[in-house]
Amino acid sequence: MDTINVAIVDDDSLIVNLLQGFINSQKTMEVILTANCGKDLIKLLENTEILPDVMLLDLKMQGMDGIEIAQHLKANFPSIKIIIISSHYQLSFLGFMLKTGIAGFLPKGVSPNELVRIIKIVHEKGFYFMEDQISVIKEELSYESPKHILDQGAVLTSREIEVLRLLSKQKTAKEIGELLFITQRTVEGHKNNLFVKTGAKNIAGLVIYSIQHGFIRVEDLPAI
Repeated sequence: MDTINVAIVDDDSLIVNLLQGFINSQKTMEVILTANCGKDLIKLLENTEILPDVMLLDLKMQGMDGIEIAQHLKANFPSIKIIIISSHYQLSFLGFMLKTGIAGFLPKGVSPNELVRIIKIVHEKGFYFMEDQISVIKEELSYESPKHILDQGAVLTSREIEVLRLLSKQKTAKEIGELLFITQRTVEGHKNNLFVKTGAKNIAGLVIYSIQHGFIRVEDLPAI
């Protein structure tokens, strides 16, 4: 299995050091970048040859906060999957997670072992929803006239719908290619088209779109 390159951004040096030590003790992970503020992070990213696959990002920091950093990363380093970890965790931030393209939003009380598991899921699948977040999604979409998060006017092809359903069930591009007898590159092409047509920022957004339009049910989301 390939090594997952991780970045940690938090203004608490103790937390950074503890997380770095624990993650580096995992056989399949390596912390390649740490920073205590957004300014330092951006400078490091602009001068590194290898970008992190997954970034653990604090929400409240001096200078640029986590929201500003996430927006900058999505505009300039879109390949980085961002997991917000915050002591200010609130379910009301779920909309922000979807609109900004955050891959996961966790409370700081999450255990190190659980965090490692979630990093692996985000790296492989592209997103992670906690159980209470799924409950909020289910409640929000249960109304007769839900407040849709994404564009309603997209016209999807039958193949795009197939890919959308499989992505929503946490299938990787490789797995989808095998199931549909198409190449992984073709799957990535369909996925990019889905982002453009739906307005979704990441896989999590595609899942919401899929639920909103009846392609899958909330109950069909795989347990993670």
